[in-house]
Amino acid sequence: MQITASAISLNVADPKASARFLIDHLGFTEQMAADGFVSLARPDAGMNVIYLRTGLGTFKPTRIAGSAGDGTLVVFTVDDIDTEYERLRGEGVPIETAIETEEWGERYFQLTDPNGIVIQLVQWV
Repeated sequence: MQITASAISLNVADPKASARFLIDHLGFTEQMAADGFVSLARPDAGMNVIYLRTGLGTFKPTRIAGSAGDGTLVVFTVDDIDTEYERLRGEGVPIETAIETEEWGERYFQLTDPNGIVIQLVQWV
């Protein structure tokens, strides 16, 4: 097997709002969009982020077609956590947690997008 691309797909009430958040604040670009669907990418992210509208009939398996928000973290590793924290605070982005450093070397903070998806930015120290 050879994997040629990767993506995470998240069910949200308003895909356009979550997509706009990643575009405006994290530099993603829209790759594809249709009713209830938006696919975003960054050349350095290593994966696409896809938002699907909750209840979309094409979502399979239907038994897991609820909201993606509960217990989901979307994590991106960055080069300079302090600079990103200050930049995003300056843009008025809702910061969920201030910068914390775990004993195993993970320095991170969390943001919440308009649909409640928690995005964690990490720098390993």
